[in-house]
Formats: sequence, C-alpha cells, structure tokens
Amino acid sequence: MSVPDDLRYSKEHEWVRVDGDIATVGITHFAQEQLGDVVFVELPGQGSAVKQFASLGVVESVKAASDVYAPISGEITERNMKVIEKPELVNQEPYGNGWLVKVRVADKGEVGKLLSPADYRAHIGETAPSGA
Repeated sequence: MSVPDDLRYSKEHEWVRVDGDIATVGITHFAQEQLGDVVFVELPGQGSAVKQFASLGVVESVKAASDVYAPISGEITERNMKVIEKPELVNQEPYGNGWLVKVRVADKGEVGKLLSPADYRAHIGETAPSGA
C-alpha cells in the first residue's frame, strides 16, 4: 500500500503519525520512488525546534538532494540513527524502519492543516488504494 490510511500527509510528500504528543515523521512511498536510491540522510539533532512546513533535513539520492519539510511544529525528541547509517531503509520501508524523526507536537491543531489519505492520493494522482 503506497498511502496508508492511518497517517496524515504534507503536499511536499512527508507523512506523520501522531501518538499522544509525539509525532513520527518520514517521507512517503511516492517521494522515495521519485528520488530513487537514497544514499544520504541529514537530520536535525535531538532538542532542535522545527516549524510546520519549514525544512528539517535533507535526503540525498543518486538523482538529487531534496529538502525534507516538517509536517508539524515541535521539538525533535529522536532522530532515526538507522537511516543515517543505512539510508536505503528510506526506500525499503518508508512507513516502517525508514522513518526520519520523532517530534514532540507543539500544536495538535496543525494536524488539521495536513492532507487526509484520500486527499494525498488525489494530490499524487492515485485514484484508489493500491492492493485493494
């Protein structure tokens, strides 16, 4: 499934899963497909503040370097050291072990500014859930 139903999405192709006051952030399956083989990931350190829709890091592939944008504002509580050591996890498991950062959510109201799964599917031109 390229667009899981339990996440919210940004127009810049990041996903967010909010659990209590912690949001896990990554890039979508669509984004990693567009990038190609990811070879380097640069992420902010723990304690860094991020602002919704502002750059929070960089993902580099064999094709290009691309900014990653924060889908939600808050403070970085954890960065995924696995993707820094093994960037290919972003391609292999974009919604699993390929997540990028965890953020302590500053304003849960910001989640409402993100795309629903159906809206994100429309945004990328996917008409129905794949694998259905």
